[in-house]
Amino acid sequence: MSRRLHPLAASALLAVVPGQAFAEDGRDSTLRPGAGVELFASSDADKTDIVRLSARALLDYREADQYRGIVLERAWFTPFGQETRKQERAYLDLADASGSWRWKARIGSDGHTVLGSASLRRDDWSREFFVEREIIETPMGLDRGIYYTFAGASFDLPANERNVFTAMAGVQEFSGRNVRLHLRGSYIHVVKPEWGVSAQLRARYYHSTEPGEFDYYSPRDYLQLLPMLQLRRFDGGWEYRAQAAYGGQRATGAGWFDSRYANLRVTSPRWDRGWELQAEATYSNTSATSGPDYDYVMGRLGIAWAF
Repeated sequence: MSRRLHPLAASALLAVVPGQAFAEDGRDSTLRPGAGVELFASSDADKTDIVRLSARALLDYREADQYRGIVLERAWFTPFGQETRKQERAYLDLADASGSWRWKARIGSDGHTVLGSASLRRDDWSREFFVEREIIETPMGLDRGIYYTFAGASFDLPANERNVFTAMAGVQEFSGRNVRLHLRGSYIHVVKPEWGVSAQLRARYYHSTEPGEFDYYSPRDYLQLLPMLQLRRFDGGWEYRAQAAYGGQRATGAGWFDSRYANLRVTSPRWDRGWELQAEATYSNTSATSGPDYDYVMGRLGIAWAF
């Protein structure tokens, strides 16, 4: 595999040379360097294992949503129990705010094409616009270089202080001819505000224009209905979130299957010396590459600190 950096990513990395400051809005422009490491690991019932290890070099690190630097990543893909494929990647890593809007971008390359993600959102999460590009983590996807680009927008539609509707629409284009149209929505009812407990009903639908084109899971139509309970608490600056859901899913050519989901996430405050930690674990029986009723587990750990 070629180890050269994609020209677009190489150009982007030049934007983080010393001497530049964040947006000139009156904030202190003194650079505050930092660093970080991130570990991601996942496994599913089809014996697809993925490990990503990233090192972050931050030229300016103010907080979790305000930084500037680069990320070097090593990824190991073992699809369907086959031979492990390895990739090296480099990204430009940026986040900042302007008025009531916050944005993040991690844009780079695997040496063949542009990869990464970017988002723009309101402070209160009432509106978000996003785009991401990644490789398909199947044997054909990794060996042939099959990628997807997914762009969309989401909106919160509050009914009152304790009832909120959300809506998301997106388009996902794959290498080849397949284009997937996504619609997602949810109803959220705050059961106990003082406890941080809410009940949710999530709905997810997509339509593929070229189903079964390669070896990733792609029915013509897919539907998921997922009732969920969520607990979200804050304690001394720490944030704890737990989600548990059980519902149903179906796809073209198949009947209804049960749908299960669980997620735990912990986010630390920023300690006196600038340390921040995020940890997350997820279980689902829906895999993006294998289809309904396939167990999938994922873990993620990230640590960042200022010098």
